[in-house]
Amino acid sequence: MIFRPLLLLFLMLPLFVRAGSPPSHAIWDGLLKKYVNTQGLVNYTGVKRDEGLLNQYLDLLSRTPPAPTWSVNETMAYWINAYNAFTVKLILNHYPLKSIKDIGPAVQIPFVNTPWTEKFFTIGGKKMSLDNIEHGTLRKQFTDPRIHFTLVCAALSCPRLRNEAYTPARLAGQLNEQGLYFLNDPAKNAVTPGRASLSKLFDWYSGDFEKNSRSVVYWVNRYSQTKINADTPVSYLDYDWRLNEQ
Repeated sequence: MIFRPLLLLFLMLPLFVRAGSPPSHAIWDGLLKKYVNTQGLVNYTGVKRDEGLLNQYLDLLSRTPPAPTWSVNETMAYWINAYNAFTVKLILNHYPLKSIKDIGPAVQIPFVNTPWTEKFFTIGGKKMSLDNIEHGTLRKQFTDPRIHFTLVCAALSCPRLRNEAYTPARLAGQLNEQGLYFLNDPAKNAVTPGRASLSKLFDWYSGDFEKNSRSVVYWVNRYSQTKINADTPVSYLDYDWRLNEQ
């Protein structure tokens, strides 16, 4: 009898372990495969019909915030998926629309009253915005600038919305694939040996790309089929904020 409490605790241990485990991204993966094409364009009308499934996934994320016991890949995959899934939810909340920038006041001040500052969801009981995920969490916790190839703000100039969920086991490969696709998409980065017309992301987040003694040129040459030199003239393309809709 004296050992029964210990035996009971031993039998319940797996329940405690599972309780702190990362959530499954299977629902999100299924929605992406069904409603996002290989170019990253979204069938928002279709997602709207399945909004109940999306809400189930978002509720799961809300109830399962990252824990200190999670690996780096588990945490990063969680936040990337959360950013993209809640962005889709934000679009559906205001759909139909022509641009995410149509959400909110006519005059928008960055980090003050934009669609990305709207605290329309909770994670772990805390009200949050898309800016909280990107700037307050991902950019703060991780030094890998490839996150900018994965976060999709529902605009045509954004990186493509991958038509599968990010997963811890495949995250490294998925990040590299996103970089390859983004840098070699001539609508987003036009790179020639004599000139590089790059996405505004490289301008807006130049500090991130220059961390660890690297540079924008390093990241361009890592993924672009066409290489440039340190003295290659660089300019930045206008950002197309039209909705990334099929």
